[in-house]
Amino acid sequence: MPYWLMKSEPDELSIHDLQRLGKTRWDGVRNYQARNFMRAMKPGDLFFFYHSSCPQPGIAGIARIAGEIYPDPTALDPQSHYHDPKASTEKNPWSALDVEFDEAFDEVLALQQLKNNPLLAELALVQRGSRLSVMPVSDAEWTAILAMR
Repeated sequence: MPYWLMKSEPDELSIHDLQRLGKTRWDGVRNYQARNFMRAMKPGDLFFFYHSSCPQPGIAGIARIAGEIYPDPTALDPQSHYHDPKASTEKNPWSALDVEFDEAFDEVLALQQLKNNPLLAELALVQRGSRLSVMPVSDAEWTAILAMR
């Protein structure tokens, strides 16, 4: 089973919000490479839930893909921060997924901790200039991160 890492700003959706909701839509991805990674995801795939753009960025828990990919409705909503004026019902290039809560970590695994782990040297998240909000995680990287909890 492939593993993933997905970033969310905790003031928009945190691991604790997902825990409270149980299940929600993951939308608003507006990068083609990140969108393509989302399109490769299958129901049941696990991902690290990463809190970004906050005082303590890092991995806050684990969530699961809860369904098949579908067109992102926020692209069509003029009131949405993620509205894409070029998108239409017939041609919407953006995708969304439903995700469900799996586990919240007792403490966030801080980005610096991840960078300091030699087993994670190839993890896309710790690469200089890497800003993708969705990325694959290898089996070895998944195991190494789980061991850090």
